[in-house]
Amino acid sequence: MAQIAVNPTFDAALLRKKLRQFVSALGRGIKAYGESKTRAGEIAALNAKTDEQLAAMGLRRDQIAVHVFRDMFYV
Repeated sequence: MAQIAVNPTFDAALLRKKLRQFVSALGRGIKAYGESKTRAGEIAALNAKTDEQLAAMGLRRDQIAVHVFRDMFYV
């Protein structure tokens, strides 16, 4: 029966660490993508409103992006 060669320098702990980092980065990317899609929909919905409707909300058309991303910036 054939023996499988084992690399004596293989570090299982390092592999686990790298795998955790990869999965974490992937999760952050998926979350960012989902948030951007949601924000794009919110921007589209606000852009579809009339200026009068925006004014009733206390917004001007040029403030839509700032309003949608207000949690990410200090304005």
